[in-house]
Amino acid sequence: MSPVNYLYLAALLFTIGATGVLIRRNAIVVFMCIELMLNACNLAFVAFSRLHGNLDGQIIAFFTMVVAAAEVVVGLAIIVSLFRSRHSASVDDASLMKL
Repeated sequence: MSPVNYLYLAALLFTIGATGVLIRRNAIVVFMCIELMLNACNLAFVAFSRLHGNLDGQIIAFFTMVVAAAEVVVGLAIIVSLFRSRHSASVDDASLMKL
């Protein structure tokens, strides 16, 4: 499979993720769609890296995955806190959380 096909796949995955973020109201589904968009960007970085014959895109994708792991921990903690206080994981309820 050529690297250009991977770029098309990355664009498709990013579009699916963006559509999910805009349409869905459940915080967990929105969070998963954001992660799908992030992985689509990683795939594009690796495909461009392969297309140009260097390793820069793979290094960027690796560090992006490290940051995404920390993002998952923080995001899920916020979603669990929202669910415990409101008994719902709706994005609309997130605006009701006050300190």
